[in-house]
Amino acid sequence: MTGTYEWNPMPHQVDVRCPTCKEYALFEFAEIVKISKKEDVAFFQESNQFEYGRFQDSCGHYWHAAIYFAGLHGSPEMALINLPEGYIPTDWQHSKYMHRSHGSDLGSVSCRHCGNRFVHNLRWPLDAYYAISYKGKELWAFNRDSAIELRDYIESKTRNISKYQWSNFLLHVPSIFKSHKARGEVTKLINRLLKSV
Repeated sequence: MTGTYEWNPMPHQVDVRCPTCKEYALFEFAEIVKISKKEDVAFFQESNQFEYGRFQDSCGHYWHAAIYFAGLHGSPEMALINLPEGYIPTDWQHSKYMHRSHGSDLGSVSCRHCGNRFVHNLRWPLDAYYAISYKGKELWAFNRDSAIELRDYIESKTRNISKYQWSNFLLHVPSIFKSHKARGEVTKLINRLLKSV
């Protein structure tokens, strides 16, 4: 899907194909917190729980950041201890995840099938697990819940958008997938993906 659809906000976690084994995996965006004091930079650079980042704002000013991957280390509240003064674990809890902010789609992949967990730069929608091709066009969903609603929406004859939790997402489904002719084939392809997990 393209156009306006791409501007819809992404969830913090999306379902992807594992880059290693191509099976179902979970991608979670990294969390970023600005390092407020220069003397704290060394702590975050040396920590095995953080990645250090240096970013440039729209005015050209550089700033330092501590990047946390909950998908690798677990909940910040449980994993982060002995932080420098002025920081608390919840600073890295769904505050400023890295989706397209700061020019990055950085996060982590956790795969139950092969057991791998690693840092990954998301290539959306290429990495999407719930993605199908119909007549040379791609249709995708963020996760299982949105894929189920996408299937139900396409299958519906009335398509009352207000009854769907993912209505903003569904508003931008291209017409080719909503045609009467496409309904059966697209529904079948989505159902096949849903059964595979």
